[in-house]
Amino acid sequence: MTRFQQLAALSAATVAAAMIAVPGIAQAASDRPSCPIPAGAKSRTDEPAKGYKALKGVRLHYLPKGFTHGELVVDKHDGLTEYGYLWSDDRDDMDRKRQMLWVRVVCWPEARTLAQLKKAPLQLGTFGHAKLAKIGGREVLTKEGDGALGPGRYAGWLQREGVIVTVMASEPLVPQLGQIIRWIRL
Repeated sequence: MTRFQQLAALSAATVAAAMIAVPGIAQAASDRPSCPIPAGAKSRTDEPAKGYKALKGVRLHYLPKGFTHGELVVDKHDGLTEYGYLWSDDRDDMDRKRQMLWVRVVCWPEARTLAQLKKAPLQLGTFGHAKLAKIGGREVLTKEGDGALGPGRYAGWLQREGVIVTVMASEPLVPQLGQIIRWIRL
């Protein structure tokens, strides 16, 4: 072992020993909030719509063009917190050419597996009859949009324990859903 390798090994051992000896350092990573909902986030409407940085703590690296309206929604109910943004254009809700994209993060401490999404106490966008699929490189539950969600495709996955991500894309955006999902990062 060279002198440089010996010094590097000694430095790594010293840092590891310090983390064990000082509980605050070792515990700091586990004390980070598990869900990326910023403190003080409040629902609001935006015209024009915010871009890919509309949701603080959520990186949306691919966002289709053509949105004119945006709405940030923050809600707490049934032991969970929802934080999402809805992008839309000027078309009527009933127009099948309407572009609408809804990205939501749901903080639900009970979420441990993808199958649990079917039982999540969501008020809008439930996964009761969803099917397992692979979209954008992720294993997701997915179903056709219906009712309040409108026509399109709805998908959701377990990002990590306690954190669910859902995406609803209207019919014109369904061909881009894989790319949208692939580039969402928390």
